[in-house]
Amino acid sequence: MADQLNLPNTQPLTTVEGYQFEPIKGYPMLHWKGKRPFTSTQYYPAQIKEVHGAEVEGWRSKIYWGDNLQVMSHLLKEFRGKVNLVYIDPPFDSKADYKRKIQLKNISTTNNLTAFEEKQYTDIWSNDEYLQFMYERLILIRELLSESGSIYLHCDYRKSHLLRSVLDEIFSPEKLLNEIIWEYRTGGVSDKFFARKHDSILVYKKGEDYQFNCLEEKTYIPTLANRTFAVEELGAKVDEKGCPNCGLKGQWYKMSKMRDVWAVTPLFRNSQERLDYPTQKPEALLERIIRASSNPDDIVFDCFMGSGTTQAVAMKLGRRFIGADINLGAVQITTKRLLGVAEELENQAQSAKVLQLPIPQAASKLRLIDGGKEAGLGDTSRAADSGGTYSTAEDEAEADLEQTAEPTTYYTGFEVYNVNHYDVFRNPLEAKDLLLEALEVNRLTQGNLFDGEKDGRMVKIMPVNRIATRADLNELIAGFDYKAFEKRYQEHPHAPVEKITLICMGHEPDLAAQLKKEVKPFELDVEVVDILRDKQEIQFKRDSEASIVVKGNELVIEAFYPMNLLGKLSLQQENVEDWRELVESVMIDWNYDGAIFQPLQVDIPSKNELVSGRYPIPDDAGTIRIKITDLLSESLEVEVEHG
Repeated sequence: MADQLNLPNTQPLTTVEGYQFEPIKGYPMLHWKGKRPFTSTQYYPAQIKEVHGAEVEGWRSKIYWGDNLQVMSHLLKEFRGKVNLVYIDPPFDSKADYKRKIQLKNISTTNNLTAFEEKQYTDIWSNDEYLQFMYERLILIRELLSESGSIYLHCDYRKSHLLRSVLDEIFSPEKLLNEIIWEYRTGGVSDKFFARKHDSILVYKKGEDYQFNCLEEKTYIPTLANRTFAVEELGAKVDEKGCPNCGLKGQWYKMSKMRDVWAVTPLFRNSQERLDYPTQKPEALLERIIRASSNPDDIVFDCFMGSGTTQAVAMKLGRRFIGADINLGAVQITTKRLLGVAEELENQAQSAKVLQLPIPQAASKLRLIDGGKEAGLGDTSRAADSGGTYSTAEDEAEADLEQTAEPTTYYTGFEVYNVNHYDVFRNPLEAKDLLLEALEVNRLTQGNLFDGEKDGRMVKIMPVNRIATRADLNELIAGFDYKAFEKRYQEHPHAPVEKITLICMGHEPDLAAQLKKEVKPFELDVEVVDILRDKQEIQFKRDSEASIVVKGNELVIEAFYPMNLLGKLSLQQENVEDWRELVESVMIDWNYDGAIFQPLQVDIPSKNELVSGRYPIPDDAGTIRIKITDLLSESLEVEVEHG
């Protein structure tokens, strides 16, 4: 089933790369090699894998593991025009690999290697490939947004000018609301150029009647000799605790409408929020965005989810949310994070109930102009992290701010889905290396159009965490050396100019024919190796192993050996003194229905603590399913019969 996509009404057709486009009248159109229209998309199925928490007012939020293009194509069926706010922090094309440090807990294992860095994702693109990637996803985002919705796109100096042009084309230039500058002071400096100390956040509305809550913040002003003027005319006060920016006490400040330059401190190594996930953003940044452009109960969407900051803040602020990421590690980290937020919110509600008090409204660090009808992020002790731009609860009291205390509904339940089946590779970044090794392909150096060569055939690894489509051929089509093709054609007109093997995980049936068609009159010899069909001939990494038994009324995990993690640590099973050092979490569904994992026992210890490994079995337990997740965010799921 294909969904048609609606773009702004435009003027006469322009031909780009053989395709016809309708340029918007009055401004130039961004062109790139391989640009093609994106006017319809296929519906992709999703499989529900886990359920956490109860429905709240008929809703559970949703987390998807999969390519966000396919995830959004799936979401169109139910959520077209229903998403109130989108925040995305997409790849910046930083030409870097982003890694996460993996370290054993409570180290007692006999081995010198107790920590290593695991690559989470690669941010290396060709310019044309990057622009088409973003173009298609931004079109789908526009389709999902409600007429009152808006998108916040986070970027930096590398691509902000190009992404703004793409957004202009999709939304129209008149829909630009702001280019927000996120200013920070972390990172290095240079002797060759001014230190780069800001990111850009491009804000576009979809319709004219868009949601916007005007916010105020504390702004420091120069010392004024005339106190009466400062108080009466500016509404200023003196901060006796000291300015977080300069450290001086007795600094004057006033509450003023928020501007488009934000001084929000990034996450330092010792930050309590820090999850050691690359490019993780501070909750303070997302609080501003979510408060400004959504209301409680609205749907907030982030399809480049990462460590789940958008989802965590949305849950704390009483919003419904949808998240997606292609990296399984991101899905596991976000799941763990959201369970912690849900527990914190539920504990607050329970405490209030026991004391017969209203559900406590967490203190906000921002002030709504209209009085503020929503709950905020708690922990005012972290107010200084904002770089002096927020107002804490105490500051607001000093500023005579009146806040209502209307109850907020917290949507703490959520579901985890797969889009398509990802049963072969748990981390897509490892797929290429695994396949090249398993198929005994001679690797080519980084930067080549092809990944390797075998038996006279050029080998290209297609995206192996989803079905390969016509769109996935564009990198090849744009990158072919057509001058070399012409020379070979002249020398041997009846022979193929190139022999190519495509390695993929599921593919459209006409994939080879489409590639051949695009390079006519040149002849290609194209072979497709589908690892879903042929994977029995490929040796993949070993599965994890565990010993789990029932002793009396307890479920006991006696041993757990995550083979991939042990391999990275150069560890043998006999050298593991305490398997719990290798484990991130244990979840147990005491009555598994054979389809959806619904854990009621959740053991997620803090950084320096270990899982229990022993769990009392409920009296009504049936088929027990246990999910053990290791430090690489790879999981083993096993079933135990009971009773």
